[in-house]
Amino acid sequence: VIADRREGIGVCGWILVSLSFLLVVITFPISIWACIKVIREYERAVVFRLGRILSKKAKGPGLILILPCTDTFIKVDLRTVTCKIPPQEILTKDAVTTQVDGVVYYRIHSAVSAVANVTDVHSATFLLAQTTLRNILGTQSLAQLLAGREEIAHSIQAILDSATEQWGIKVARVEIKDVRIPVAMQRAMAAEAEAAREARAKVVAAEGEMNASKALKQASMVLAESPAGLQLRYLQTLTTLAAENNSTIVFPLPINMLESLGQKNRGG
Repeated sequence: VIADRREGIGVCGWILVSLSFLLVVITFPISIWACIKVIREYERAVVFRLGRILSKKAKGPGLILILPCTDTFIKVDLRTVTCKIPPQEILTKDAVTTQVDGVVYYRIHSAVSAVANVTDVHSATFLLAQTTLRNILGTQSLAQLLAGREEIAHSIQAILDSATEQWGIKVARVEIKDVRIPVAMQRAMAAEAEAAREARAKVVAAEGEMNASKALKQASMVLAESPAGLQLRYLQTLTTLAAENNSTIVFPLPINMLESLGQKNRGG
């Protein structure tokens, strides 16, 4: 971390700066083209004067002036960077091997910290994202990994954001793209899901039969109280059969006739 020191550049430093400024004045206006630099809207320039960061803050956007002999500068892009995490071999909490890849969106909010506190801020963020992804997913079971992607992504984002704060990085978003599991595990999960669906289907069919039997019992009790209603139901059934198969010849026979024949047989 950059120390907030107030020491100047020293007597020798001021002498070199004065000579550099004098050289610019002598060679003016040719030297002005080497002193003026253009910084775009999405960029910032960290200026070093004799090895020290000038004013402890970044310059830009727009035109900036530097001394050609004593000053150097580094441009820093402040736009959001998309970091694609390649598939990682991860052993979950329940000992299942998976391959998980993701995407990290981040940007630099402090150009001075990004230049002075880390050698390569983008490479460091990329490697840290890979390590954090492996560490977080290694503590989750396969079911938690498949069902809780959003919560896991928020956890990874919080850890990355706190770890990269001293690098001048702000992690905007983390997304888990894909979770790949072995083919054998996919088949086992498919068989388990199919068995669960069949079990639910059998339960629903059994409940339907139970409800149908209750309804038939109630209908039979109602028909038993009304012989005419039973005959009408018999005729309706015959009509339905005749409509479904036109080649069938149906001879309706009143139920009362059958009852009268039964009574004569018993009387004889």
